[in-house]
Amino acid sequence: MKKPRRYLKTESDRYGVERPQAANHIMSKRKSREKHMAVGECVSQVQRVLRERFCHQKLPDKPVGLESQYKHLLELLRRTAVHGESNSVLIIGPRGSGKTMLLQCALRELLDLQEVKTNVLQVHLSGLLQTDDRIALREITRQLQLENVVGDKVFGSFAENLVFLLDALKKGDKSSSRPVFFILEEFDLFAHHKNQTLLYNLLDVSQSAQAPVAVVGLTCRLDVLELLEKRVKSRFSHRQIHLLSSLTFRQYRDAFRFELTLQDDFPDSKFSQEWNLGVSKLCEDKSVDEILQKHYNSCKDFRSLHTLLLLAVSRVSVSDPTLRAVDVLEASRMSSADSKSNILHGLSILELCLIIAMKHLNDIYEGEPFNFQMVHNEFKKFLQRKSHSIHNFEKPVVFKAFEHLLQLELIRPVDGGACKAQREYQLMRLMLDHTQVMEALQKYPQCPTDVKQWAVSAFA
Repeated sequence: MKKPRRYLKTESDRYGVERPQAANHIMSKRKSREKHMAVGECVSQVQRVLRERFCHQKLPDKPVGLESQYKHLLELLRRTAVHGESNSVLIIGPRGSGKTMLLQCALRELLDLQEVKTNVLQVHLSGLLQTDDRIALREITRQLQLENVVGDKVFGSFAENLVFLLDALKKGDKSSSRPVFFILEEFDLFAHHKNQTLLYNLLDVSQSAQAPVAVVGLTCRLDVLELLEKRVKSRFSHRQIHLLSSLTFRQYRDAFRFELTLQDDFPDSKFSQEWNLGVSKLCEDKSVDEILQKHYNSCKDFRSLHTLLLLAVSRVSVSDPTLRAVDVLEASRMSSADSKSNILHGLSILELCLIIAMKHLNDIYEGEPFNFQMVHNEFKKFLQRKSHSIHNFEKPVVFKAFEHLLQLELIRPVDGGACKAQREYQLMRLMLDHTQVMEALQKYPQCPTDVKQWAVSAFA
């Protein structure tokens, strides 16, 4: 039987002679077939890529809507890194407004300069981790890699220790020191350290000519300067960068499109094109536009947008491999769902009746606290008056249900649980409002009509 020609191992291949065109055509067809993945693989790959993008939150090329703040911060850091000018600045804004992102973008651009990259040192501290000055100083030593220099030396004060560390960073001629950026996350928590020694010494160094130092504080507290002692405040430059989101709805919608768009390096180019076409159609959908407008009005930060997109992408499946408007709608409903109302859906009828009794007590006594005995009496009145569908539970069973509501934190003790009174007479408050209770009742599966009528009745 005649064997087929094997073009890869012929003498002509070995000596550089071209293969027949038919063989090249077969191989190119094979390669083109290999580019297309199964739909299930494509969906898994899309979800992996987008989840990584939403969760890791890769830095943008430039901060969106924060151009002036970015320029200001970059200039301050550049003066320290290039000209050796010490500075201190506070970046103030609510959580999720982009304080850390703004700083990281500025540092990234600054460190692209060769003379800066090899010279500047960074020390990152967090008020959540470095809870006192001793821990903070140890962390500064570690990040500056000066453990061997410090060794077993004993210092008389915090200031002496810090000056020694900065002196150790000086170059060979002892006249110029390497610039250091001290970045303090949760800056307001450092103000609670004893005597504010760390802040005092860092800001003191930034004011003196000892070493080129930039102290950058990040905080969400607008009144942070009021927390500082007079001697600390006098050494602060009073430079403040406020992040008050100026993001327009058009920018928000563009971010929605950009975050969902697959890049050119996606393994299956055909699926990538179809996905991106579906995203473009999605952005033109009126219902999606209304959802985005609602989220934009309630919260303009990208964290909430990423949460919405994460929930929407998780609904993509093999049967529906592209993102649909209904997926975004369902994701919006899930992200804005009231967790306490959801807990109410899982309660027993008895526990739900106790919640309604508490709601009536709140209406009667205008929000005053109540105890178990009052709730039990209210529940007994309901059973005696009009309920034929609810079993007459024994008091210990009712009390057990009451305690379960306490464990779920739907009610809480007024005194924080420190009262020595009998548990039946301990004062409680309901942690739900009228609207939450009524919405939960409407969605409660197979809720007895008597219970619903009792909830909406004006009398207890």
